[in-house]
Amino acid sequence: MGREPQALPLKVLAAEFVTSATSVAGVPSDPGPRIALVGRSNVGKSSLINALAGRAIARTSATPGRTRLANFYRVTLAASAGAGGRRSIVYLVDLPGYGYARGGHGAQFAFAQLAEELFAEKGLAAALLVVDARHPGLDADRRARDWLAGRGLAFGVVATKVDKLSRAERARAIREIAATLEGPALAFSAATGEGRDELWSMIAELGRARAERPARE
Repeated sequence: MGREPQALPLKVLAAEFVTSATSVAGVPSDPGPRIALVGRSNVGKSSLINALAGRAIARTSATPGRTRLANFYRVTLAASAGAGGRRSIVYLVDLPGYGYARGGHGAQFAFAQLAEELFAEKGLAAALLVVDARHPGLDADRRARDWLAGRGLAFGVVATKVDKLSRAERARAIREIAATLEGPALAFSAATGEGRDELWSMIAELGRARAERPARE
């Protein structure tokens, strides 16, 4: 993404877990943009989803690598009164985490095969690259960024857990993440809610990018 997103007044009307998929055959068929969450294991994707939804719809775990499926969450949104109160649906798709070494190098990118199928065949042409602000500049995150960019996918970068850093540490981390991943990073905290509105704005922008993008052959 080339610019910082502008906050939009969106209200979450409903949010729910829909299904877990091991292949494209298990993906929901109803319409609505799908925004994939790509990130290392234990980076806080489930907490991010719960913060966006305003309720606990995704299970969180202290055990890295727990998510081995693509988990689909449906969120119903209402736009501001100025936009006529229009409702919309967006899917947040939590992909298996990468970078967890228990299964060796192959397990570190176990998400790739399933993600490849979903992006290619089910319209997941936009993503949030979720990184931990406490660990900026990781090679695994850079490789994930290259994986997304190499496939021509629209994506934004979200730096989680900024509440755990001092102001100076946070500023340095955001700069390093932006330099490593070649673009701005949105500071986000599931604990405090910081960045929630801006992240919904980023998701809306990614959804528009998907809608305007030509269909893949």
